[in-house]
Amino acid sequence: MKLVKTIKEVREEVKQWKREGKTIGFVPTMGYLHDGHMSLVDKSVSQNDRTVVSVFVNPTQFGPGEDLESYPRDIEHDAKLCEEHGAALVFNPEPEEMYDEMFCTYVEMSGLTEELCAKTRPTHFRGVCTVVSKLFNIVTPDRAYFGEKDAQQLAVIRRMVKDLSMDIEIVGCPIVREEDGLAKSSRNTYLNEKERAAATVLSRSLRIGKRLVECGERSCGAVEAAIRAEVEREPLAKVDYVKIVDAETMKPVKKIDRPVLVAEAVYIGKTRLIDNFSFTEEKQ
Repeated sequence: MKLVKTIKEVREEVKQWKREGKTIGFVPTMGYLHDGHMSLVDKSVSQNDRTVVSVFVNPTQFGPGEDLESYPRDIEHDAKLCEEHGAALVFNPEPEEMYDEMFCTYVEMSGLTEELCAKTRPTHFRGVCTVVSKLFNIVTPDRAYFGEKDAQQLAVIRRMVKDLSMDIEIVGCPIVREEDGLAKSSRNTYLNEKERAAATVLSRSLRIGKRLVECGERSCGAVEAAIRAEVEREPLAKVDYVKIVDAETMKPVKKIDRPVLVAEAVYIGKTRLIDNFSFTEEKQ
């Protein structure tokens, strides 16, 4: 496996693979990799001849006062994991390699980027779309892999690829959880012992919501209220949002009469965590 720092090195390697008729899978990450990331790498390795993993803490998707500087980084650990799981190349650029001092071109999206996480992170998805577009142009993959924990991001990327006619298959992969239900996240490392125990309220509250929906509750307000009430029982938790939205448009709905995403963002102490589940009515 190769660890490279420049766009030129990635392009040279990928061009050679394509001359050999190899298929390319791509897993974009911000690093500090865990089992959730590795599930994406494993899926890519199983479906492609070569897998590229990017490890880049992208500054354009962090807003003022967010955790850009403190976001955990450990490229030696990340590269070792990627090699163990069969990746062929890790791309770990410096910010200056991706954004030179004259950089002024961004990818904007409306609609899907106006709800959920965008309410408190208004510039986040502009940064996501911009960096993912750049990475797709650099790696030119056949398939790219994203986790369903970041469900809004996955919907945004799928829409961007469709709207911009990018010849890339986007593959969503299931949420990977700890034994106690907490969704795997690099930000879990911010939690102290008490906060880590409190963080299980996210998955626990969603299980309550899921049971309600599966038992026939179709009022979004009733399901959202039940989830919120469970979160609010935890003293260390503060709700950012609990929302049920159309799974494709990310717009809020009042009744569960279509495929929906049930999503929440919760602060545990100062750490913001997200979780979700999807629901589609089975046709009789």
